Formats: sequence, structure tokens, C-alpha cells
Amino acid sequence: MWRSRVTERVGVLVVGGGPAGLATSQQLRRHGVPHRVLERGDTVGHTWANLYDSLTLHTGKHMSSLPGMAFPRSAPLFLPRRDFLEYLRSYAARFELAIETGCEVQRITRTAGTWTVSTSRGVLAADRVIVATGIVANPKAPHFPGEERFAGRLTHSVAYRRPDGCAGRRVLVVGVGNSGAEIGSELAGAGAQVTVAVRSGANVVPLTLAGLPIQYVSYWVRKLPRRVQEWTVALVRIVTELRRGKPVLPRPAHSPLDAIPVIGFDLVDAIAQGLIAVRTGVAELTADGARFTDGTVGQFDDIILATGFAAALGPLGGLVQVDAKGFAQRRDRVVSRDQPRLYFVGHNYDADGGLHNISRDARLAARLIATDSKTR
Repeated sequence: MWRSRVTERVGVLVVGGGPAGLATSQQLRRHGVPHRVLERGDTVGHTWANLYDSLTLHTGKHMSSLPGMAFPRSAPLFLPRRDFLEYLRSYAARFELAIETGCEVQRITRTAGTWTVSTSRGVLAADRVIVATGIVANPKAPHFPGEERFAGRLTHSVAYRRPDGCAGRRVLVVGVGNSGAEIGSELAGAGAQVTVAVRSGANVVPLTLAGLPIQYVSYWVRKLPRRVQEWTVALVRIVTELRRGKPVLPRPAHSPLDAIPVIGFDLVDAIAQGLIAVRTGVAELTADGARFTDGTVGQFDDIILATGFAAALGPLGGLVQVDAKGFAQRRDRVVSRDQPRLYFVGHNYDADGGLHNISRDARLAARLIATDSKTR
């Protein structure tokens, strides 16, 4: 049963203390807008503090910083997870962002023109709510027939930390997004017998092109007409195949322009070297492994679901409708189409990079709220 007694009223409430919440808080402060930021974890950037150790940004540092604080010149072009986590903590300290940690938002409702936010510490009433919860808090884990029979370890990639103790183990990685590619490659390098299950193929692009992060190239290419974009993608594919040979993963029906591709060649190199086997999609799990859609079977000790994430919208219940990718429907990038005075930061994911979009959307949301506040 949800608490119903309001313990405090606030003007603007930001849900989430990761990159999106921090950037939004910094921008609200810049505009002089009083607000509160709630983070479910015990530290700012809680999600980043609990991702796998070897994670490294595949977006360049020039397009990955938050508003008002660039990375130092000494920082590597692609930041390791620990460096980025330290950056988040330094960011909060530099701008004196009062992030309230250990406060989980459980339910958000709207009554008589006011937002009621039930948390693990009480109930708040807010005039405006900004959802900055990202996606990692909501991993997608499909259910497979026979799942209850599987005797090995079945986990989502969000629970993976490091390859310790995996040497010699038979590991099936389901899915070939960037997390699955990186985890599978790391496990193979550590001596695990890795298989990846590929349901619909994967577009693979280089991490850098002519010395520039592929993200930077994509950012400028996307400003061109669609026909020119497709021509550029085709040219990159041809050059890549001339240098590296035919692709070892099936190519999907969609273009790299329509979904974030696998960035970097670690996975395909491991496949080409015979370190990783490739199977079709999973049809069902068995007691000792999996049966694939082509009828073949395999035995596995561990199955890691690298099946992606969805927007963390649980506390909103059915208050908002979602688009085809599971994000809340919005206008002007950040404003809810369904509810007044409800905003989303960190819900635009494309080849420009999630962090770049966070900076852009935090500025926009704060400006809209500040302008609206002045007109009332």
C-alpha cells in the first residue's frame, strides 16, 4: 500500500542522480530554479558504479562531457568506466549539487494538478517532475521456453562484472549489442568457451574513422540528406570489407542509421580467430543448454542475456504512452505528450551518443522550466 500523506512540497523534482540527473540539476541551478534530486543508489552515478569493470565509453570525450565541465586535456579520448564515474562525482562537487542518495522513487501519480511522488523516505508533492532515470535500471530479460529447466547460471548482462573464474566454462551470450559484444570478447580472451546467439544480425562499424571517433563522423553525416547518409554508410562498409574481409556476422535488414550499431571490431575479430562461435537465435532452453532456431543444440554452463534495456518508467505506471523503442512519447524532445509539467532527460538514444543528447536535453528542459516559471 502506497503512502498517501504528503511530507513536503517542492517546485521541481528530478528523479535520478546519474549523468542525466546531474546535468539537469546543474542547468536548473544555472537558471536559478529551486529543485530536489533523488537517487535510489548510495552514490551519484550509482548505475556507473555497478557496471562491468572493463567498460569504456565508445563515445569521444569531446561529445561525452556534461554542461559546464569539459574533460581535461590529459583524459583519454575514450574514458574507462572508473574515470567517468570519478568525473560524475567531481561534477556534483564542483557545482555543489545536493543529490539525495538512498531515496528510491516508487510511484508517481497526478492529482488535482499536482504530482505526488511516493519514495522510500516519504511522499513529496511537486509542481513539475523531470524523469532522468536512464535505461540501465530496467534491463530487458525475455522469457524462453524451458527456462525453468536450465541447471546453469542465467543472468542479464547488467549483473556481469568481470571474467574471473570463467576460464574453461561454456558461456552463451544472447544478443550482440555493444554490451554483448564487449562482454563476449572479454570472456573469450579470459579463456571461456564463448558462443553468441544472433537472432537478426548486427551492423558493425569501426570505433574510429581516419583517427576520429565514429560518433563524431556520424554527428556530421546525420546533417546531410538521407540519400547521402546511406551512400556514406555504404562507402564505409565497402572500405571496411576491403580491409578486413567479408563480415562474420549476418547483416540485419535495418541500416546502421536506424539503430545503434556494434562499435568496434573486438567481437568480430574474436569470431574470425575462432575464439567465439556464432549460432542463430534461441528457441528454448534445455536442462544443460539451449536449442537454437535452426534446430541445433548446445551445452552451456552460463547464459548471459545481453538483450538490452528499456526506459525506466515503472513509477509512472500507465500515465504515459511509449514509442516503438519503449521511451515516453514526447514533443520538443523532452516534454511529455501525455501529461503537463512532466519532462524527460536521457531518453534520446541515437548515434550522436547518449551523453551528448543528455547535455542537449538538460539544457532544453531547464530553459523551458525556467521560462515557464517566469511567466506564471
